[in-house]
Amino acid sequence: MKEIEAQQHQEQEAQHEQEVQVSKTLRRVVLTVNFIMMFLGCTASPLLLRLYFVRGGHRIWLSSWIQTAGFPIVFIPLIISYYHRRKTDKHAKPYLITQNLFLSSLGLGILIGIDNLLYAYGVSYLPISTSSILISTQLGFTALFAFFIVKQKFTACSINAVALLSFGALILGLNSDGDRPEGESKGEYFEGFFMTLGAAILYAFVLPVVELTYTKANQAITYTLVMEMQLVMGVFATAFCTVGMFIAKDFQVIPREGKAFGLGEFNYYQVLVWSAILWQFCFLGIIGAIHYTSALVTGIFLMVLIPVTEVFAIIFFHEEFNSGKGISLALFLWGFVSYFYGELKAKKKKKKKQQQLAVSVLELPKGTA
Repeated sequence: MKEIEAQQHQEQEAQHEQEVQVSKTLRRVVLTVNFIMMFLGCTASPLLLRLYFVRGGHRIWLSSWIQTAGFPIVFIPLIISYYHRRKTDKHAKPYLITQNLFLSSLGLGILIGIDNLLYAYGVSYLPISTSSILISTQLGFTALFAFFIVKQKFTACSINAVALLSFGALILGLNSDGDRPEGESKGEYFEGFFMTLGAAILYAFVLPVVELTYTKANQAITYTLVMEMQLVMGVFATAFCTVGMFIAKDFQVIPREGKAFGLGEFNYYQVLVWSAILWQFCFLGIIGAIHYTSALVTGIFLMVLIPVTEVFAIIFFHEEFNSGKGISLALFLWGFVSYFYGELKAKKKKKKKQQQLAVSVLELPKGTA
């Protein structure tokens, strides 16, 4: 009898080890997929958006709309998640989002719709190598808004990052004559410049508000819940831009614009469809990477993608990469490194304090804890 029990125990342990191994392998696979989606989405989607304008596209509301119109893709991971929940709990609800979180996501979706409009307007005038650097200023503005909204403290590293990113944006603005596309007026260039900067500022405001929403939620913030919120935000951002398209009569113009598109009508619709898909890849990849690693690791990966996008812009659009742009990029990367170094130091300090607290509790005499 004891031999049978021992054998069963060994089999259970072996099964548990196998499940842990499968779980680790699955985690690596999912994480790899998220990083691939981030790479494809965050580099290709801005390039396709610029391609739309360079080859004869003019509809600002349409180009805003495609940034979130791929939201139905989010249903795929949500359905898979629900299926797994049903395996462990037959009475599992089809959704986790509460009414308050739904309303918060609705409001955030409208803000993201406005942000899409500002970004599309900026990309219509600016070279992608300029707009990709400029949009990165959101890191500095995020630190600023986080100080007021979620009471995140400023550190020497975050102040340094804000200063470097601001100075980099200033150099880009002063370098406008050497960076302006042919046939574009100085006024149009600066319109695009400030619209892109506005998009960076608005999105920097949205991020701490999302964090505040998480802290106010009276439930666990799981990957599934975050995807549900992403879906709601995508729906209402797209609805906002759809209203704009109706007012601007974009739906009537699309067939004519497709026929006149520089790459042909078929490729016109290809650009629109793949833009919508790749923007969702970008958003889902970021969400997944943060969930399975951390915001720090995800931020570092996004930082690496900036020079990659620059290289692609030079190859595909033959954009000039002058000294002013090079200095700006260097300052932006320096600002990123400074910010993330500060975040890393803060995390290590917090972890050390927690360990010291745990040791001090263990060392207390019995009956005093």
